[in-house]
Amino acid sequence: MFLDGDAWAAKFREFQTEAWRLETLPQYLMPQEAEEFTAFKEGARFPGPYEDSWIRMVRARSIGRVHIVARPLSDYLRFEFERYYRHQAPAGEDIRILDITERENPLPDVQDFWMFDHSVIVLMHYQPDGKQISRELYEGDPAPFIEYQRIAKNESVPFLEYVRE
Repeated sequence: MFLDGDAWAAKFREFQTEAWRLETLPQYLMPQEAEEFTAFKEGARFPGPYEDSWIRMVRARSIGRVHIVARPLSDYLRFEFERYYRHQAPAGEDIRILDITERENPLPDVQDFWMFDHSVIVLMHYQPDGKQISRELYEGDPAPFIEYQRIAKNESVPFLEYVRE
């Protein structure tokens, strides 16, 4: 089943204990970010902290992610760190970075996904350039995804620690 619109938004309204994401790409081409991303590449910076619906949700609920990265960071990753992560992490989102620059990727063939309450998995499908194709509700056993989360968390460091170094 493909998720879009309200069916997708409902996943964030309805989860009970945790929403968690694995991000594997160096770039995501999201139409709603295009203007800000262009401005960032031209030197604009984003003051903060700011308050929006995502930050309000982060303050009220358990949300986390691990992003797998390799240096040098892509323009998009630098944008994502500046525009989102540096505001979301202090607000309470458990953002972690798994840097594979000088090591083997412990999750080499795992695609992006969201996991809700350790039971609902949504596979995120992207073109190689980072343009989203679809979101698909996974109907199989969530156990492998729970293990991917365990590995990702154990092999990563908190975002604020990563950027300090």
